[in-house]
Amino acid sequence: MIDYGHFIGGKHVAGTSGRKQDVMQPMDGSVRGTVALASQAELRAAVENAKAAQPKWAATNPQRRVRVLMKFLELVARDYDELADIL
Repeated sequence: MIDYGHFIGGKHVAGTSGRKQDVMQPMDGSVRGTVALASQAELRAAVENAKAAQPKWAATNPQRRVRVLMKFLELVARDYDELADIL
C-alpha cells in the first residue's frame, strides 16, 4: 500500500493534518493506498507557492512551456497503468 502526501514548493510533504483518505481501486473496491488530506496551512502554502511561481511561468517562452507540457504528457503516457491504479 502506498501513502501519498503533497508536493508543495518543489518538495514532497507528508502532511500534518493527521487525516487521510483511502485510494480505492474502482475495479474491485480494494484499498490501493492512502492520501494525506491537507491542513489549512498546507493548502495556504500550496496556493502561495503557485501564486509565486505564476509570474515566472507566464514569462517563460511559449516554446519552452510547450516542451514542459509535452514532457508531462510523455510521462503520463509512460506511467499510464500506474496512474490508472492510483486514480
